[in-house]
Amino acid sequence: MAAAIAYEPPSISKAWAAFLAHIPTILLIWVVTIVIAVIGFVASLALTALGVGLSSGGAAAESTAGLLAVLGNVVQLPFSVLSNLVGVLFVAVPAMHYASGETIGTEAALRVLMHRPIRYLLAGLLFTIVAVIGFVLCILPGIAVTLVMPVYVNKVFLGDSPVLEAFSSSFQAVYGSPQGRLFAGIELLAWLLVLVVTVFTCGLASLVAVPVATFYIQNAAYHQGVLS
Repeated sequence: MAAAIAYEPPSISKAWAAFLAHIPTILLIWVVTIVIAVIGFVASLALTALGVGLSSGGAAAESTAGLLAVLGNVVQLPFSVLSNLVGVLFVAVPAMHYASGETIGTEAALRVLMHRPIRYLLAGLLFTIVAVIGFVLCILPGIAVTLVMPVYVNKVFLGDSPVLEAFSSSFQAVYGSPQGRLFAGIELLAWLLVLVVTVFTCGLASLVAVPVATFYIQNAAYHQGVLS
């Protein structure tokens, strides 16, 4: 059972209050994800630029330049994976907050993240593959998979069931009942609102709108009975 506040009707004011209480943690997540992504981009750009500089130095230099260009793309991959791993805390922190009823500090968030990193990486890989397949086949299945993410992250971080079981049970929880489908509709409207606000503020409002939305959505999942 989650904390009592998780089952209360969700509201923007409650989500805002939860966000304010977690500003240090949210700020750290933003900073760490951005720094990791920038380091990966700079490393990739440096290798690519070095390759371009060597490309006019003969056959051997061209071969080295080609290798550096490939490495420039490859080196960015681990940084992207690490950035996404930290970024998932945007969803995991609200899940932990409503599960415990407590404010999740930066140390607690990072401790949870490092407790089972392989599990989280595998969970993220599975979700990414299924979502990409959904978007490739048709946009709507991809959106349907994406809407499962708040419940899936909750089950992966707070539960002990295998990753495949967590994914299938999350999908069933969202689309297997009228309450779950209502939750998916609420979530979709919430993210559309975030998109509108983000567009009209040239992206600046996303720094606040995204975390507020994640708190609201986790609360809605518990209130609708999608999570228990």
